[in-house]
Amino acid sequence: MTAFDPTAFRAQFPSLESGIAHFDGPGGTQTPARVGEAIARTLTGPLSNRGGSVASEANAEAAVAAFRRAYADLLGCAPEGVVYGRSATQLTYDFSRHLSQGWGPGDEVVVTRLDHDSNVRPWVQAAERTGATVRWIDFDPATAEPDLSDLDAVVNPRTRLVAVGAASNLLGTRFPVRAVADRAHAVGALVYVDGVHHAAHAVVDVRELGADFYVCSPYKFLGPHCAVLAAAPALLETVVPDKLVPSTDAVPERFEFGTLPYETMAGATEAVEVLADLAPGDGGRRARLAAARLLLEEHETALRDRVEAGLAGLGDAVRVHSRAAERTPTLFMTFPGRRSTDVSRFLAERGVLAPAGSFYAYEAFARLAPDDTAGLRVGMAPYSSEEDVDRLLTGLADALRGRAVR
Repeated sequence: MTAFDPTAFRAQFPSLESGIAHFDGPGGTQTPARVGEAIARTLTGPLSNRGGSVASEANAEAAVAAFRRAYADLLGCAPEGVVYGRSATQLTYDFSRHLSQGWGPGDEVVVTRLDHDSNVRPWVQAAERTGATVRWIDFDPATAEPDLSDLDAVVNPRTRLVAVGAASNLLGTRFPVRAVADRAHAVGALVYVDGVHHAAHAVVDVRELGADFYVCSPYKFLGPHCAVLAAAPALLETVVPDKLVPSTDAVPERFEFGTLPYETMAGATEAVEVLADLAPGDGGRRARLAAARLLLEEHETALRDRVEAGLAGLGDAVRVHSRAAERTPTLFMTFPGRRSTDVSRFLAERGVLAPAGSFYAYEAFARLAPDDTAGLRVGMAPYSSEEDVDRLLTGLADALRGRAVR
């Protein structure tokens, strides 16, 4: 297998010339030049609404088709099951309305306390609107591991849908999606998976996961700001959205309201190509993407281990909450006696971006109940380097020796 060359890869990112050490990957990654070039090339055309009579129409058609093929390869689904969205939040709200149309009193929906609120609140609000009951899958704040001890009671014959995150954007915990999906399918429930943090750090196969719906965001893995939902085309055929009368009823386009942003789709497609090119060879793009993800996982995990070793040297001055056995290269921490926002500011003044907050993981942060209004999140990305990590650790050591504002 081709070795991953972090230095060569970093050269593709003009933004890294700023000198900022970015540890904000879970919130969004930097973008390679070729992704921006694909956007500009498509937008400056010729480009018009879709059709086949002239080149500008054909270019729009090609951008949509290429986008669906690229994300089918990335996620392990059919191109006809790839739905474009503005954001994962928007897609989840849309599908919460679509899927809850037949819910009523006596029905139940299951959500988890590990998830980003975009995979919690839309379902809770849909349940409130229809009279359905909400049940929760909890986690142990001491270990950051999900608690599935009462799974058979929580997911039961009254369950209509189970919404889970494949990986926690706050703690990095990888959720045992397949175990929950098998239980959900045994009682006839659908499974909606938030893969926004997961897709940036894993080889994704939505069928192997047991996901009926899987949503992710290309800007978390080098692309532009948009989102993708993957599902089996036959399942999408059973979902009827409210839509304009003249708009197509064809799947997946009946879920994409209005004119599509062809240039953004082209950029998202190019992000997939950037990842696939990390593992060149004769195999198809799906195989190359899987090989590339394994290379990046090795690189990012080594950096996470380097951060953890450095944090261990800081002793009781830092409390790391990311402790699950299976997790992404993301660490969430607080600092007893200090405000995380002060530490984050101290780092930022030294060109190290490690944001502080709860990062929309509303339930998870409340469950952790730290003695702070925020925590510091450190997330590795494919372009992260050992030098970046060392700058982070030096900054944290300086901050915790009393040089940060209390």
